[in-house]
Amino acid sequence: MNESVLISPSELEAMMATGGVVPIDTRAPAAYAAGHIAGAVNIHDIFTYLATTTPEGVVAMKDKFAETFGAAGLGGEETAVIYEASMDTGFGQSCRGWTLLTYLGYPKVKILHGGFSAWTAEGKPVTDEATAPSPRTFPVDPAAASLFVDLEDMKGAVADPAVVKLDTRDVDEWVGTSSSPYGKDFCPRKGRIPGARWIEWYRMMKPTPAGKMLKAKEEILAECATVGIDADTPVVLYCFKGARASNTLVALKEAGIKDVKLYFGSWNEWSRDPGLPIEEGFPGAKAPPLPMAAE
Repeated sequence: MNESVLISPSELEAMMATGGVVPIDTRAPAAYAAGHIAGAVNIHDIFTYLATTTPEGVVAMKDKFAETFGAAGLGGEETAVIYEASMDTGFGQSCRGWTLLTYLGYPKVKILHGGFSAWTAEGKPVTDEATAPSPRTFPVDPAAASLFVDLEDMKGAVADPAVVKLDTRDVDEWVGTSSSPYGKDFCPRKGRIPGARWIEWYRMMKPTPAGKMLKAKEEILAECATVGIDADTPVVLYCFKGARASNTLVALKEAGIKDVKLYFGSWNEWSRDPGLPIEEGFPGAKAPPLPMAAE
């Protein structure tokens, strides 16, 4: 990622003044209705959509979001600027929007760094008037689909010790006391993908007066070093459904990690196949000692 995909509220405001920008609000419809950036289109499905990476699931996802983004007014010439409430309160949904658009091959995508809270913290204008976009034909580029790995690719990554499988979920999911943010028993199994290392997605961010922002390059690289990742390490990220992992993916790419991919099906897909291996319990925990035989 040579050019940053993150833009500030002032940069977005300047871009909007010249035209050709489609702000995309990923928040829930009620939050959008209460106030949003003028001209923004609300697409909460960016966050809620549960994908599978089977061939049929990939086709369904591509068709659904090509139609959705086209209806929002993206035809290839416009710049999409994705935003959520703030970088740490929307489970990475603006970054999930960036990964979806990038996966589909859309050429012009940015993320509002700090989200709506950064916009309002700088006193930028807000409206409650809904936007009526002019639909476009969304241009899907099949050659740009290298950002995601599917289930078969993820099996290969698990078998390859050179690839770091990085789990970005919350601690209760990592140690296996909960299966998802939707509830501890939402998925049929709790645990993690075998061989995974862990950096909770919050660790890629730090507080600022305008809310949480992604850390600087050197800070992100320092976090990565704690689990053996450097700029040349191949990394496959996952979380529950590819949102929090998208936040980490953007952070790693911004920091210059060269080979980063996203398992978009994530734990929601992996855990539902009882034939796939998982690890359970606290990582590295030793089995209790066997009882000593009576003398």
